[in-house]
Amino acid sequence: MKMRRIVSAMIAALTLATAACAADVALTSIGQGPDAMMVKVVMRALKVTPDYDALMRPEALQNQKVLVAVVGGSSKGLGAAGIDKEEEVARAKALLDAAAKKGVKVLIMHVGGEGRRGTLSDLFINAAAPYADGMIVVDGGNSDGLFNKYADERKIVIQTAPNVKGTKEPLDKLLADWNAAQ
Repeated sequence: MKMRRIVSAMIAALTLATAACAADVALTSIGQGPDAMMVKVVMRALKVTPDYDALMRPEALQNQKVLVAVVGGSSKGLGAAGIDKEEEVARAKALLDAAAKKGVKVLIMHVGGEGRRGTLSDLFINAAAPYADGMIVVDGGNSDGLFNKYADERKIVIQTAPNVKGTKEPLDKLLADWNAAQ
């Protein structure tokens, strides 16, 4: 009986200690499009549980190794979040600055393809892409070469995928390369 209580206490302590630790990966939306939720589903298939917050602030970055920032503008999403595009750009830059200062790798993902491009999304891409340590872009999302400009400046290779589901392999590889696979 006493041994059972000791084992139960040890299991409870380990469970609490594990729950208190931050995930290796933080995930946010930049532009408040629905795409970050789709990336979260891909991560679940990889058995990665990110710290997810569509409106993540710099103070949310604790001990994570990677910040995945999914860019794609949505007027409806911005309205639902109660912010405008300028506030979203300011939030994104503050978060990405904090990640850079903490040595957190930044993965920029654009999974909306050509359909999620345009003036609004480009505003967020131009705000976020200068911070990229890696990029994953689905086919059609870079037909104008906007991501190439930042990839060239950052001396990184853009990983491509045919669709959101196809981002699983390059995402898994980058997270493993950055020691953030769980």
